[in-house]
Amino acid sequence: MCRWLPLLLLPLLAALVLLLPRAVVLPPAWDPWAPLDLRAPPGVLTRYKLSRMAREPGSCAAAFALSGIPLHQLPPQPLREGCGIVEPVRLASELRFLPSAPVVNCPIAAAWVVFERHGLQPAALASLGQRVTGVRHLGTYNCRNVYGQEGGRRSQHATANAIDIAGFTLADGRSVGLPRDWNAPDQAGDFLRRARDAACRVFATVLGPDYNAAHRDHFHLDRGGWGTCR
Repeated sequence: MCRWLPLLLLPLLAALVLLLPRAVVLPPAWDPWAPLDLRAPPGVLTRYKLSRMAREPGSCAAAFALSGIPLHQLPPQPLREGCGIVEPVRLASELRFLPSAPVVNCPIAAAWVVFERHGLQPAALASLGQRVTGVRHLGTYNCRNVYGQEGGRRSQHATANAIDIAGFTLADGRSVGLPRDWNAPDQAGDFLRRARDAACRVFATVLGPDYNAAHRDHFHLDRGGWGTCR
């Protein structure tokens, strides 16, 4: 129910904006048309504003500008047969990504900023008492269908609308990763589950070891799909 609350409240907020006197200005966090402040903790409209970025080119870059976060934009890759990247950017992060900083579409980069600041790092501090300094990923853009099958629909990776995360490096140099630590009865396992749950509050679809064998060694995070959190 909580995941759908913003969509249920949106018509009410829109009606209020239309009915309220022009002199009354909603706070940006409650204004559906205001750019998303990526520095602010996730609120009622965060997921809606992230979804709007995919429909309104330029709104993602506006969110980064509002937030004062540098955005490394790249030349567009026109869509052909369901593959391409409309607003490609280098993922903005204070963390070190291995093997390298990935290229994603802008809305995924925006979602990552919110997740890193308000989900991933708090999870690491709560479970492990230290911050994350690095991320090991398995890729973002890949022109293929779901599970690499010849038939069926295109994967979210076909438009760089997804990122696969395999593990994390901590401030003390220790590594925490999948699948090794997923069922560990210690702080590492607790951290991974906290991180997964936090990702579900920002990304539309989060898949991991609890989903199926294909995701036993990574978290799949995307801003499309059907809103699955497993």
